[in-house]
Amino acid sequence: MSSSGEKTADHSDVDVEANVLADKPETTLNNTDDTATEKDAVDDANEGVKIVDFDGPDDPENPMNWPSRKKTFTIALVTLMTILSPIGSTISSAAASDIMSHFHSDNQTVGALVTTIYLLGYACGPMAIAPLSELYGRAPLYKICIVWFVIFHVACALAPNLGALVVFRFLAGIGGSCPVTLGTGSIADVVPAEKRAGALAGYVIGSIAGPSVGPIVGGYLTPAAGWRWNFWLMAILSGAVAIIVIPTMPETYAYVILDKKTKKLNKTVPENGPYKSKLDSGRTPREHFAFSIFRPLKMLCVPVVFLQSLYAAVVYSYLYLCFTTFPAVFGDQYGFGSGTSGLVTLGFGVGSTLGVVFCGGVSKKLVAYLAKKNRTGPKPEYLLPTLIVGGILMPVGLFWYGWSAESRTHWIVPIIGTAFLGGGVIITYMASTLYLVDAYTVYAASVTASGTILRCLMATLLPLAGSAMYDRLGFGWGNSVLGFIAIAFLPLAIVLYIFGERIRTTKRFQVNF
Repeated sequence: MSSSGEKTADHSDVDVEANVLADKPETTLNNTDDTATEKDAVDDANEGVKIVDFDGPDDPENPMNWPSRKKTFTIALVTLMTILSPIGSTISSAAASDIMSHFHSDNQTVGALVTTIYLLGYACGPMAIAPLSELYGRAPLYKICIVWFVIFHVACALAPNLGALVVFRFLAGIGGSCPVTLGTGSIADVVPAEKRAGALAGYVIGSIAGPSVGPIVGGYLTPAAGWRWNFWLMAILSGAVAIIVIPTMPETYAYVILDKKTKKLNKTVPENGPYKSKLDSGRTPREHFAFSIFRPLKMLCVPVVFLQSLYAAVVYSYLYLCFTTFPAVFGDQYGFGSGTSGLVTLGFGVGSTLGVVFCGGVSKKLVAYLAKKNRTGPKPEYLLPTLIVGGILMPVGLFWYGWSAESRTHWIVPIIGTAFLGGGVIITYMASTLYLVDAYTVYAASVTASGTILRCLMATLLPLAGSAMYDRLGFGWGNSVLGFIAIAFLPLAIVLYIFGERIRTTKRFQVNF
């Protein structure tokens, strides 16, 4: 055993929420065996408790040290679930008229609610999923939620009435919120900050471009097989993913990995203990859950988190507002059928893809350039200039799409406008996510849950008013109002670039919960 004054390795880049570390002298022991032994622990000089930590900076059990193949496989699984989830959110939009006709309803608000209620599940799910993941790990939540997702898509396919369909859609959204809530945390668990932009690119395009795929699939499948097959298809696809995820998804959360290691030591060599995880907060599971369940809401009280989350929420709601109004624009004005109306979302898809390429290619270089120019280390604020680009593209896309649709120009013109909007949405969303994850790495899951709650509440409610707004203002002025709101958010990136670090490090706004 090494001397009691030796410090353990720093794992500050590991995403560990509510990380209460023992402020005591510690020692680290190297362990070359895969099994947990006394060598895995360090002595607490004050209490006689041996503190369990990773075995130095190269410990293979630390997810940061996993082989690239294992990291890639884990991120791919998370991304696959993240792509499926938003497809499920919009697959019913192209079938809305058939669903309403089947249940003998002509209420446009209820028709929009069938699509957007899924996002209310997105907003509610993180409240439980984030704290449960801190107690039991990310992997069990992924596995449980993918099964939940399958079950309630089967229920949607069998729904006997409109009320049941709305409820089942809400419950499916809760299951679908899991990869959206935990995905950034899982990536932060295994990828260091300087490489995170590239790893997040595929994940983010899944969460943003996924909604573009749903209306295309639903648009062609509904007339061919009926609206219920939209949900049967989601159940089949998510069932296939579940078969892969359940036996293979590894645990990435350092808190849980060390907790299991500690329990094994206390069971196998109790006479040499007691052992305690370095990341143990000292709370019981019930206390930890009660403490953690409110953290996403508390984080919204932090100005930086609230402002960025609000911006992303407004942007995200524009996406779903457009999806719920496309049938009126391209169906009524341009005479597109169900399938071709779904294809107009390709404009968003193309714009989103280009936005991801831009963010993935520019973010890392931009941070390195600004760090060198300002003679500082990398800072989260150095990611914010890309937010300005997204903030400019969004109003351009809204004005372009709105007024070209209002004047009934050739159908390709408004679709090009939606491509600008898609690019603006993905760049804004990705830049905001990268900034918050880098600024609050140890709270990655909770800060993501905070943004998800606000974003999905906005995306649930705004589209419900979309039909009334466009009926009153028309597509030109209706989209212009949205464009003016987007312009009002433009200075946010500049303000946070200049003052963000000062705000984050002010004692009053420190995250200490």
